[in-house]
Amino acid sequence: MKQTFKLGTILGIPVGMHWSVLVIMALITDILARAVLPAADPAASAGTRWTAAVIGAVLFLASLAAHEFAHALVARRHGVRVGSVTLWMLGGIAELDGDPPDARADLRIAGAGPLTSAAAAAVFTGTAAAGTALGVAPVATAPLGWLGAANALIAVFNLLPGAPLDGGRILRAVLWRRRGARLSASRAADRAGATLGHAMIGGGLVVMLLVSWFDGLWLALVGWFIAGSARAEERWTDLRAAADGLRAADIMTPYPDHGWSWQPAGVFIESVAVRSRQSVFPVLDVTGDPVGAVTADRLSRVPSRDVGATLGDLGVPLPSDRVAGPGIPAVTLLQMKPIAGDLLAVVAADHRLLGMVTTADVQRLLRHHRLRQSRPATA
Repeated sequence: MKQTFKLGTILGIPVGMHWSVLVIMALITDILARAVLPAADPAASAGTRWTAAVIGAVLFLASLAAHEFAHALVARRHGVRVGSVTLWMLGGIAELDGDPPDARADLRIAGAGPLTSAAAAAVFTGTAAAGTALGVAPVATAPLGWLGAANALIAVFNLLPGAPLDGGRILRAVLWRRRGARLSASRAADRAGATLGHAMIGGGLVVMLLVSWFDGLWLALVGWFIAGSARAEERWTDLRAAADGLRAADIMTPYPDHGWSWQPAGVFIESVAVRSRQSVFPVLDVTGDPVGAVTADRLSRVPSRDVGATLGDLGVPLPSDRVAGPGIPAVTLLQMKPIAGDLLAVVAADHRLLGMVTTADVQRLLRHHRLRQSRPATA
């Protein structure tokens, strides 16, 4: 998920927020200030209630961050690189660049989040109880009690057995340990997540009709997110299976049409682009190394009178990790996001362009894998 606001780096992990966090923060502040606190402490002034509500919302956000950081830190302890932690309206996402080494590590990484939320629930609830016993004003203890209940709910909800929830990861780890096959376990967790999401959508519609439209809408929204995420994870599981044992050379488009960094754009358009079926073209430097890529869409916006523009001027620079050797595992490329049009990476070796990998190549890989899976086994 793209970060709208980058908050910095904590323990070496980039942290950010999606804009939807502002929505949930405003909603929690409103619930605390208009519903929870007036009932708990009617004598408190409006300003005091709103101040306590804002503090409560910030603490809630901190507890979500702690949940995700628990995943990230345990993952890093097991040798899995952590790309970032992003908070958003329905919780947070710890983006892991890699897979757990074994089922036990998978279980520990998945369980760290709910355990942290449960611990936060105990701390908030205990602090609220202690404050009440010491005679602290309810306007201060009531938000803590609410945060305790909210974190307990988060811990329980995340244990539901379906991807992408932590319970789905736990289910995957258990099945992985039992079956000895990670892909099979992942598929089972993905299917469980899709079923769970659809059930929540249906339950949300019933609640909207019979109980509360707001609660039902929220339940359906969460179900929609779970079902969509489960489908995305199922596709990723299929891609991993399709790429198993393959190299970049096995999935690339070989010897694509390309240009040179000093080549005038107009000449390239007339001699190559208008005759090619490609939508993106690698750009090479004088040594034959890929240094950039230019899309057909970008070329189409070059004015005919602009005779000075070169492909080097128009192209998107290629980071070093987007130039792959032919022997790199294909699954490494599948994790990349397009950098120019549908281009994922350029394949080269010894100053020679060998191919490129695009999203169309990934789709073809997945399509061929599904075709093979659909064919009956032969003796």
